[in-house]
Amino acid sequence: MGFSLDVHLIDGTYELFRHYYALPSARDEDGREVAAVRGVLASVLGMIKGGATHVAVATDHVIESFRNGLWPGYKTGEGVEPDLLAQFPLLEEVLSAAGIVVWPMVEFEADDALAAGAVAAARDAQVEHVIICTPDKDLGQCVQGIRIVQLSRRTGVTLDEAGVIKKFGVSPASIPDYLALVGDAADGYPGLPGWGAKSSAAVLAKFIHLESIPADSRDWHVNVANATTLAGTLSRERERALLFRTLATLRTDIALFEDVDQLRWKGPTPAFPVIAARLDAARTERRSAAGRSRNALNLRAAPGQ
Repeated sequence: MGFSLDVHLIDGTYELFRHYYALPSARDEDGREVAAVRGVLASVLGMIKGGATHVAVATDHVIESFRNGLWPGYKTGEGVEPDLLAQFPLLEEVLSAAGIVVWPMVEFEADDALAAGAVAAARDAQVEHVIICTPDKDLGQCVQGIRIVQLSRRTGVTLDEAGVIKKFGVSPASIPDYLALVGDAADGYPGLPGWGAKSSAAVLAKFIHLESIPADSRDWHVNVANATTLAGTLSRERERALLFRTLATLRTDIALFEDVDQLRWKGPTPAFPVIAARLDAARTERRSAAGRSRNALNLRAAPGQ
């Protein structure tokens, strides 16, 4: 092979949310809100200008997924601003025109595509690093050593395997079990009562997976408060915990590409100049103070928050 390369996999859903709340409104000649799309496009092209060669963007083409059939409280598109929701198909169109590989997810979620893409890319010996660009804690389960890492582009923090252990107190293999116990408010499931971050990390650091946690807390030999109560809760709610772990476990069996070279950016398509000109001509407007004040609240809806 003789050379190595890095693969960048980008959470397009998170990026769209992030730019929607960070940027002033901009509408094209048809009155469509396009500011977030412009922001994500500039951001991804900026990565390429900075040296990224193999890039793919995963999006939630439909917010709902197979997980909504498993747990009625799982996140939906309800409450998402219409101007934000309407930019998903436009983002996919614009990025594709720019020559960037896009994975629009319907049955699965963007996170599943990032996980599946990372596993597939890491199978290729010429890939030195897979950088998953999202702050979503779900993706911690995909981190492997220093080869598959997670990057929050907003903070600039990269997590390798040691970083995941330092942040959560458990290895990547235990992240779905950890989220099953503590819950994930962004995804809409509550975890188990009483199981907080510290107790979950302490128990899972020793036992790795839910099935391995002894039913009797006297067999734990782990320093946690209220161990007897926690063990009772886990015993009563084991089925629910296993369901939550299924929700938290990302699917890596999705076929997205056959050859890593399919992710290489080869320049924009002939359709891009017209689309780019249309975006450039969009009129920037001040978003209302009320809209801006919702920024912090609505970033909760952005995956990973």
